[in-house]
Amino acid sequence: MKSRLLSAVAALALLSAAPVLAQAPAAPATAVAVPPLGFAKRTLANGLEVYTARDSSTSNVTVQVWYRVGSVDDPEGRSGFAHLFEHLMFKATKDFPDETFDRLTEDVGGNNNAFTSDDVTAYFQTIPANHLERLIFAEASRLSSLVVNEAVFESERDVVKEEYRQGVLAQPYGRLFSLFVPATIYQDSPYRRSTIGSIEDLDAATIEDVRRFHATYYRPDNAFLIVSGNFEPAQLDGWIDRYFAPIPNPDRPLPDSTVAEPEPTGPREVTFHAPNVPLPAVVLAWPTVAYDHPDRIPLTVLDGILSTGESSRMYRSLVYEQQIAAQAASRPDFARTVGSLSAYAIMAGGETPETGIAAIQAEIARFRDTPVTAAELAEARNELVANALRSRETIEDRANVLGFALINTGDATVADREIAALQAVTAADIQRVANRYLTPQRAVTIRYLNADEANPVSQQATGVTAPVTVADLAPVGQIFELLPEAERARMPDTTEPVSPATPAVADFTLDNGLRVLVVEKAGLPLVSARLNFDAGSADEPAGQAGLAAMTAALLTQGTATRTAPQIATEIEQLGANLGAGSGPDFSNVYANAPANVFPQALALMADLVRNPAFAAEELERQRDQTLDSLRVSLATPGPVAAQAAARVIYGDAAYGAPGSGTLTTLPALTREHVTGFHQRLYRPSDATLVFSGAITQAEARTLAQSAFGDWRAAGSAADTASTPAGIPLPPRVVVIDQPGAGQAAVTVALRGVSRTDADYFPLTLGNTLLGGSFTSRLNQEIRIKRGLSYGTRSSLGVRREDGLFSASAQTRNDAAVEVADLILAEIARLSTSRPTAEELTTRQAILTGAFGRSLETVDGLGSLVAGLALYDLPMSELPAYVGKVEAIDGPAVQAAFAEHLPVDRASLVIVGDASTFIEALRAKYPQVEVIPLTALNLDSAALQ
Repeated sequence: MKSRLLSAVAALALLSAAPVLAQAPAAPATAVAVPPLGFAKRTLANGLEVYTARDSSTSNVTVQVWYRVGSVDDPEGRSGFAHLFEHLMFKATKDFPDETFDRLTEDVGGNNNAFTSDDVTAYFQTIPANHLERLIFAEASRLSSLVVNEAVFESERDVVKEEYRQGVLAQPYGRLFSLFVPATIYQDSPYRRSTIGSIEDLDAATIEDVRRFHATYYRPDNAFLIVSGNFEPAQLDGWIDRYFAPIPNPDRPLPDSTVAEPEPTGPREVTFHAPNVPLPAVVLAWPTVAYDHPDRIPLTVLDGILSTGESSRMYRSLVYEQQIAAQAASRPDFARTVGSLSAYAIMAGGETPETGIAAIQAEIARFRDTPVTAAELAEARNELVANALRSRETIEDRANVLGFALINTGDATVADREIAALQAVTAADIQRVANRYLTPQRAVTIRYLNADEANPVSQQATGVTAPVTVADLAPVGQIFELLPEAERARMPDTTEPVSPATPAVADFTLDNGLRVLVVEKAGLPLVSARLNFDAGSADEPAGQAGLAAMTAALLTQGTATRTAPQIATEIEQLGANLGAGSGPDFSNVYANAPANVFPQALALMADLVRNPAFAAEELERQRDQTLDSLRVSLATPGPVAAQAAARVIYGDAAYGAPGSGTLTTLPALTREHVTGFHQRLYRPSDATLVFSGAITQAEARTLAQSAFGDWRAAGSAADTASTPAGIPLPPRVVVIDQPGAGQAAVTVALRGVSRTDADYFPLTLGNTLLGGSFTSRLNQEIRIKRGLSYGTRSSLGVRREDGLFSASAQTRNDAAVEVADLILAEIARLSTSRPTAEELTTRQAILTGAFGRSLETVDGLGSLVAGLALYDLPMSELPAYVGKVEAIDGPAVQAAFAEHLPVDRASLVIVGDASTFIEALRAKYPQVEVIPLTALNLDSAALQ
């Protein structure tokens, strides 16, 4: 995947600087009317299918092109080819230079991205509606006249290699799920190859191969064009006819990548080993059916019962009751010609793979032997239907749903008809498919263990046969080069802009001091509520790191009248998303539900907040799960670097402690610690309740009064930390040595500013220029020009007190020092020179465009309002947002960076295999501290 850095993150930070809090897993709702997608279809003479849906309630439009080419079409010896080509499609055509798609999207306040999977490569962008013609022109141009030259080919191939290292090699379980699972499930099908391919096959590719691949698969009759949003239908049809209709369609047939997967003849077992695997994992998988097979629907419902939410069978058995797994879940994978269902467990500390295998086998056997209960069936169906509702919230969502249906079935009506099919599934259907597909004789069992001297690292299978060979590809057609500017087709003009509307915010206070904010949003029948408290990790007593997060996590694990399983069941019966999380300064509890059941969801939310049981056994269970998750995190370079950077900047001050806790502090937390934290800090007078969505002010007032009106705080209020950031500390250079790491994580960190600092706006705009979007300076220098990283990013990281500014990238170990130099140089450049007028204009558009898109979702709108309240900012900031962003000038950005983020105060943290870069780093920084990962101590400012 191209993984463009989403500028929405920067926009939300600029407006609200809300802390990044834990999010609930998607957990859908009760049976509710799901509106049809509503797309109109027409087919051009060249075979291109066009689907359009007008929505005048938005100021944006999304343009998507879905091509029927994926990793199953990769030629033999060229695995990863479809994905590599996805990257190349963002480069030049004969009529515009490299990175023009970013200029046409991000630079005007939109976004773009792409992904490749087994059967599809899809390109999508959302832009202000007045830029639509330009996107139609650009999509037609890259279909018909893409420029592929040696320099671009080499650079993007290097980027894909870094994506491979980051997603596969640097993640503890990356090899398992990306490489070994598909290679084991399928025996003959090309689906057994990884979408990202292998380093060997990427190195074997030539530029001629790439050009032939484009000539073979990128053709009008192999694509779907989807447009959704605010447009005039006749005008859009005219643009499509002007730019797409003249593209000729070749008369050469497409290669056939279909291979019949044989029926399993018996069970298979295999064991793989990989470096830095902190906990053993097991996977049980069964071949099932393709996407368009009628049995997909009951298998989908079965999967919902098996592993969706904390009331699911796998979570309740393996994680909650037996406590043998840190994580347990299942994943149905229905592709165009094959399918599978996988159930996996990452074992808890001290547990064996055999225990996990036996437990999963027992849960699958229950489906075969006994019909599911009526309650389980209703819950799963309601969840899936509510998910379908949420998947239609935005223009992008609706286009995505349509695209997947078209790729897998060729039928645009499938997604709408699926709702009725889900509701019609019976217990007998589920038992039937379990006995047909999920049998011991058809099972594949995988064990995934840490490598050692006796068990070396398992290697990715290469040289895998495929139905398509390079010889089957079309010959190279016309080779395009970028035309001289005077000869290029003119970029179309924009039309009149459509401005986003900022809704009004109602603001009132209950008698107990609880502030209530309400922002109504027309559209789908969804309502969101979030209850925010001034209770974060900065309020934890010394030596109790993780207490805020533990308190929030335990809210859903039992009340005075409900057990944890009862709460989980009720959430999922309602189809609600309901949970809690914490950050450095705040904690929040949130609920999202269909409007017809939202009152019940809010009542449950109130019970969690007001009457938590904090049972000792639940604390023990939650602590064990958190410790197992922490062990996984501490085996991954990126999270280790982030936690170490906080200690480097804040030392022993409250902000320096890891919010999730440490291997030392978590075991020491007691029930008394948790109850005391809750009593001191979860108080109505220090809280704000935000409603957003299909709810009026009067309805919100009634619900708030019913749920929270008689709530009174118990005990005395806390004396919060006055200086959680501590005193400024001298910069450090720290290397955390992880031998065998798949990549190095490089982080530059500085003490930043608070959300209320006068320079917050210019700093945030400057940060967006530095590393807050795909077109940022860091990404240009590190990824686009040099191919050293899959992606870079920076964050202002504001808090109530001085925040944690960071800029980071992951790269191959031997390039760590070069990447560190590049990051430092770009930070310094913002302090010593002004951004250009063009850079300012585009960054302003990125921020205001993302702001407009946030207004279009129930949760996005609620987050904006809640973020203002968290920092005691007036609601007038919401309508003033665009004006404040557009008022920032270049001198203000430079002055703010020079004052607050001078590079001579920067610290550097690198986590990776130090043997490959330590000498070069020490030559630059003789004072470098080298700490073995095994000796890392996050309880101490010294880190050891």
